[in-house]
Amino acid sequence: MTGLRNEKLVYGNLINGRWVESASGNVITITSPVDGSLIGEIQAISKEEVNEVIRYSKESLSLWTGIPIFERARILYKAAELLEERAEEISNILMMEIAKDKKSSISEVKRTADFLRFTADAGKSLEGIAVSGENFPGGSRNKISYVKRIPLGTVLAISPFNYPINLSASKIAPALIGGNTVILKPATQGAISALHLVNALQDAGLPEGVLQTVTGKGSEIGDYIVTHESIDFINFTGSTEVGRHLSKISCMTPLLLELGGKDAALVLEDADLEYAAKNIVEGAFSYSGQRCTAVKRIITTDKVADQLVDKLKTGIEKLSVGDPRDSVVVTPLIDQKAADFAEFLIQDAIEKGAELIVGNKREGNLVYPTLLDKVTVDMEIAWKEPFSPILPIIRVKNMDEAVEIANRSEYGLQSSVFTNDINKAFRIAEKLEVGTVQINNKTERGPDHFPFLGVKASGMGTQGVKYSIEAMTRPKAITINLIE
Repeated sequence: MTGLRNEKLVYGNLINGRWVESASGNVITITSPVDGSLIGEIQAISKEEVNEVIRYSKESLSLWTGIPIFERARILYKAAELLEERAEEISNILMMEIAKDKKSSISEVKRTADFLRFTADAGKSLEGIAVSGENFPGGSRNKISYVKRIPLGTVLAISPFNYPINLSASKIAPALIGGNTVILKPATQGAISALHLVNALQDAGLPEGVLQTVTGKGSEIGDYIVTHESIDFINFTGSTEVGRHLSKISCMTPLLLELGGKDAALVLEDADLEYAAKNIVEGAFSYSGQRCTAVKRIITTDKVADQLVDKLKTGIEKLSVGDPRDSVVVTPLIDQKAADFAEFLIQDAIEKGAELIVGNKREGNLVYPTLLDKVTVDMEIAWKEPFSPILPIIRVKNMDEAVEIANRSEYGLQSSVFTNDINKAFRIAEKLEVGTVQINNKTERGPDHFPFLGVKASGMGTQGVKYSIEAMTRPKAITINLIE
């Protein structure tokens, strides 16, 4: 194999600078959730090949660490240019591989190019510090510590299906600018899109072995690579279930985990309901709700609930549904299993007394946007993350009860507060047990230089360009003792 793929759409793994097929000849066929068409075949590599990838990663570490940051940055700038040049081709593959609408697919590619540039800039801005010994009792001016940041080593980046390009880059670029070597294990569905990102980075001039890929069945190589003694850091985005498993088996390897969410939108009685409804609809249903930061429940009082429901219903009924090639908003879910789970959550709520306002329609793995009112805490949809276009409304007596229900969730990614009273907004924000509170805005990731984090079952560690670089590097102190 001389390039990323051959004429039969068989994709290689990038190992030590070359796109190669697995020695076993085993492949995994990727078909589109849109129409079942062939997207391509990816390699199913073995544990022995994982060992080979890790060996090359270790061998290239000293070379990459020795390259000045401004030269590493230059490669990221070039990769950003290549992504933009290839945006049409890559977005078409992304659209069909994960059923993301074309506008969002283009946006993901271009946002990733911006991310690479910003990461390069941030890397060039990192500076060491000098600390004088005289600041602490017993010290003196003759003792000076020079502190700089150095790479951790080999970073294992594990990316999800829903943003296979952007959330791969959000791990790869900060690791690379910090001087680490990287091994990317993308989700199986989404892997082909991720490989196109890696191809752009490789074409931009990365030395051999600095960035490599491993594709294959998680059941065969997943735990093996995660527990490998030569992996120095694991950066994972995915389900809370898998995140918990990784944290148990990874021993003392440091982790950065971006996991699930059950983001609540608290709508106060003084909120601009027209604005809130429009904002929530966008936040709940874009990419069919398959985002950890999607608005996944509304908590409000009876005083405004009826008006809010009417406005939400109007907005939802305007959403276009169908094939992503037709520039619709709500597209097929990633697979039948996801659609089955969505259907279960809807039926469970209706059987327990929830009022169906709109939706509850399914065609294969296409689930129509669904609004459920008068949802109670005994319903599964009140607590489970649907990862589908389902929005439940929970009615409460007051905002104290709203905060209590919001915090009762096992998740703690983000929450929204809609109100025209900034004092109330801040008071409620202080009480919410989440990584980020959005005031008068839907829950969302970014801008990418903002801190992005979850608490409780939503994650571990902080992302965001600067924060991610810091997470994948460590301080090293060199202390100078001047002799009189």
